Amino acid sequence: MKTIQLHELCFQYNHRPVLERISLEITAGERVALLGPNGAGKTTLLKLISGALVPAQGTVRVNGHKPSGVSKRELARTIAVVPQDFGVPFAFTAREIVELGRTPYLRLLRGVGTGDRLAVERAMELTDTSPLAKRIFNELSGGERQRVMIALALAQEPDILLLDEPTQQLDITRQAEILDLVVDLNRSRGLTVLSAIHDLNLAAVYFHRLIVLHDGSVLADGPPAEVLRPELLEIAYGGPVEVVSIENRSAPVVLPASRTRDGSSKGGNPER
Repeated sequence: MKTIQLHELCFQYNHRPVLERISLEITAGERVALLGPNGAGKTTLLKLISGALVPAQGTVRVNGHKPSGVSKRELARTIAVVPQDFGVPFAFTAREIVELGRTPYLRLLRGVGTGDRLAVERAMELTDTSPLAKRIFNELSGGERQRVMIALALAQEPDILLLDEPTQQLDITRQAEILDLVVDLNRSRGLTVLSAIHDLNLAAVYFHRLIVLHDGSVLADGPPAEVLRPELLEIAYGGPVEVVSIENRSAPVVLPASRTRDGSSKGGNPER
């Protein structure tokens, strides 16, 4: 079953094209990473799929429906988004943040019910955020806040999870914790996961399928071993890279290639 279908998708900001004729399909239960340099259109693509933006041309279909053709409440029961930044101007506790995920299910003039409380508790248990329930969200560490945001998304009980740079500004062990959680949710709950991510090596380890955006189009789409090739990444990122295969590791490792003084690229340590 094709959960997300994009056909000839185009979008522009102030007459500046960002995405041009993007066509791709994502099947239910897939775990997919969006790659590309800053400005490649990763966040824009996620916003188009979530219904936050409307395409200039082309179509987006989620479970067979255009996001603009269903109510926001219904769409929020299907798609949950974990954004790059989530500003909280008040001293909300972690639990109060997660409870926001039940908004699509609340009826007018009725508060949180038993079913909603159970959904919140399940989401916090799955993300190991129950011990944080009474703590102020803004006082949590980056990794803790990110897990609370994923708990909020899970409280929506969605079919699709969209993540925008979920490991940004986290240290290496917290990055692994967040992505281990995403993989577990994908496997145990069958969530379809689409994540924009900068780190090519994390993408190679944690995602089955990589989609590289370049100049508003899909430059490559496939498993890590096929997509992470030096000649392709040099086009995408505008500079030399080195791709190394390591024994007993299925995914390749991507490293920046140094440049010598004469302008040529060269792997290994730079001259000193």
